[in-house]
Amino acid sequence: MSKRLYQPSYVQEILQKYDFYFKKSLGQNFLIDGNIVGDIVEKSGIQEDDVVLEIGPGIGVLTEELSSKAKFVYSVEIDKNAVEILKDTLKDYDNIEIIPGDILKTDLKKIYEKNHQKLKVVANLPYYVTTPILAYLMEHKDDISQITVMIQKEVAQRIVSEKDSKQYSSLSVFLQYHSDPRILMDVPRTVFMPKPNVDSAVLELKLKEKRSDVPEDILFPLVRTAFNQRRKTILNSMTSGDLNLSKEELRDILKNLGISPKARAENLSVEDFINIAKGIAND
Repeated sequence: MSKRLYQPSYVQEILQKYDFYFKKSLGQNFLIDGNIVGDIVEKSGIQEDDVVLEIGPGIGVLTEELSSKAKFVYSVEIDKNAVEILKDTLKDYDNIEIIPGDILKTDLKKIYEKNHQKLKVVANLPYYVTTPILAYLMEHKDDISQITVMIQKEVAQRIVSEKDSKQYSSLSVFLQYHSDPRILMDVPRTVFMPKPNVDSAVLELKLKEKRSDVPEDILFPLVRTAFNQRRKTILNSMTSGDLNLSKEELRDILKNLGISPKARAENLSVEDFINIAKGIAND
């Protein structure tokens, strides 16, 4: 191909050809910088024997680059108009399958079973649905080997933040429980069409093995309850949720763990939350 999909002039040509309009409701922002596209794929470490899952390919800017490195690329696109464009822009590639539909309703197990090979997720995620998508991927991490996604920079910073930080949140705990997250690179808003109001960052999530010793049905509600009332002490916030836990019971658990009942959610590490959940389960 002499033209590359990240070239602004070619993007405009495609948009005019298909009378395509960006949909704010779908968070559509297309990359128009070849260096950034190349850097994302390089930092994702995609090899020629890898099977890639992409989410929200748009017109195929990142898809095109991924297909040149990977064995096969599955791209899930919710916008029917974009799907028609992808059939044209990516017609010269025989290692790409476009899957129309919502990633949150896509059976990742079926994709895995087509190749009997874990998927490597590489995607430019829509800002408005970043958290639900990441949660969905964590639910299906048995079918995934690694995740590299571009998301809003502020959200990426929140995900990697540690305890005692104002950015530390239930999302931080949730994703750090499931993975080791780190920011690979920052991406300025100027490399997108249309230009968003915020900057982005590329986030890597190295997935952890599932822990059989952790009562997740207690852990995650506990974390949500604690951060929903983060100004309260954990003694007050954790006993106001649906766990039917008395202050006396929680005080004893915290004492055994050497955790102050006056601490707040942001003062607890991921392992602290895990130990409290275990204490509740064993109580």
